[in-house]
Amino acid sequence: MKIALAQINTSVGDIEGNTSKIISYIEKSVSLGVDLVAFPELSITGYPPLDLLYNQEFIDENIKALNKIIENTENISLIIGFVDGNYENKLRVGYNAAALIQNKRLIGIQHKTLLPTYDVFDEARYFYPAKELNVFDINGVKIGLQICEDLWDNDYDKKITKILKEKGAEFIFNINASPFYKNKSIERQELLIRQAKSNNIPIFYVNQVGAQDELVFDGNSLIVNSNGKFVAEGKKFEEDLIVFDANNLNKEIEASKYNDKDLFDALVLGTRDYFRKSGFSKAVLGLSGGIDSSLTAVIVTESLGKENVIGVSMPSHYSSQHSKDDAKELAEKLGIKYLVIPIEQAFISMKETMKNEFSGLKENIAEENLQARIRGNILMALSNKFNYLVLSTGNKTELALGYCTLYGDMSGGLAVISDLSKTEVYNLSRLYNKIRNKEIIPRSSIEKIPSAELKENQFDPFDYGRISPLVDEIVENRKSKEELFKLGYKEDDINDIFKKIKNAEYKRKQATPGIKVTKKAFGIGRRMPIVNNFQKGL
Repeated sequence: MKIALAQINTSVGDIEGNTSKIISYIEKSVSLGVDLVAFPELSITGYPPLDLLYNQEFIDENIKALNKIIENTENISLIIGFVDGNYENKLRVGYNAAALIQNKRLIGIQHKTLLPTYDVFDEARYFYPAKELNVFDINGVKIGLQICEDLWDNDYDKKITKILKEKGAEFIFNINASPFYKNKSIERQELLIRQAKSNNIPIFYVNQVGAQDELVFDGNSLIVNSNGKFVAEGKKFEEDLIVFDANNLNKEIEASKYNDKDLFDALVLGTRDYFRKSGFSKAVLGLSGGIDSSLTAVIVTESLGKENVIGVSMPSHYSSQHSKDDAKELAEKLGIKYLVIPIEQAFISMKETMKNEFSGLKENIAEENLQARIRGNILMALSNKFNYLVLSTGNKTELALGYCTLYGDMSGGLAVISDLSKTEVYNLSRLYNKIRNKEIIPRSSIEKIPSAELKENQFDPFDYGRISPLVDEIVENRKSKEELFKLGYKEDDINDIFKKIKNAEYKRKQATPGIKVTKKAFGIGRRMPIVNNFQKGL
């Protein structure tokens, strides 16, 4: 049997567009003599559809699309993800399902059994679990169908792969919408090896590619034989049609390894698709000459092209000459449009407006944040006038600590690097210069002491080399105070950072959406109360 894995980029709610793409991949598969082609999880609706699932018309359109696809499966078999609606019981909308189609006939449906309800997933909110598991016959080969989490059964009592094998399955097909995060590909490969070897069965794993809101899907579909050896692999971060002759299951390949460029590529894809799917084509961002805005500018330029990026320097009398020079140098090397809009007169005017209320008081954070908010207003004015999307440029460490200004540098439509720690911002900046084999991001932006430059002789009040890893341990790894102390962190640092993270929750609830590239981002997968009086941790 000749098998294809169609690793496609769908868009949530674009049922017509998704269907057209699916049919085009079916036609291509037929032209290549493919017997069976498999598509990712919920390919028809796009993933994740979230509360769109409560719209009955959405479910109905998805079923109409499935019927249209069935009519286009002459001389080929197909596995496709869709929503199998339940019209009698409205407690949930139905099932996350895989349809098995052969030569214009629907010959079987398998519902998803294991419904994830952690991090960004909340499938039990919408779906019922499968009532039974079936094995289907395609061209004399017995296949078992799974949907994403059905393979990730470590923390479940029900072992879906084992059950399907016991029911007589010779091949397992697992259709996925598995989001990217750092080192996820390592976990994925280890899982596939373990499941294939322990159950002595080949697994065909097809994953979605592209981005949806804050999630990035990296593709990287895989086929593993019953010995746990990889025999085929899809491209990373781009669409692909992996065609494989099942007679070649003993032909081994070396699967690609995770590297830091994957992190960079995920951010590029996440940015590109956010713009493309939301209808924006041009980006505007503030360029301070610092490392965060520099890396953000690099990523968006790689995503959209230099002709679609506008960098804005907004100096005040606190802005250093080297920062202004670094911003200009970066813009010139990237070839993006560069504007200089000083904020000094606006700042003087705002202070004059507030002079009665501030009379007799020393300048403090209020005047500092006025500058950040003036800059935010300038960027939003450009956005309104020219239909640019504003990018905020803060990193995860700053967001965790609350070292950011609401309605100032936090303003924007997308926070490109908000899931990168300060350490990772430096690492990716150096990596980018290495990849390009020249100094695009100025060395001084990488090496100078970070500063918001909102008052004289100001520098960031953190030793990021010490604090950034501590923040990651707390936010991503959920380490307790006791565990952190045993790891060697100072008690004063631990208590201070826990307090700062807790106190900044109200800011993060209003923060710009960001691109998720770690196991735990400040996004839809983290649900902490704003009012939190628990004293022993988060």
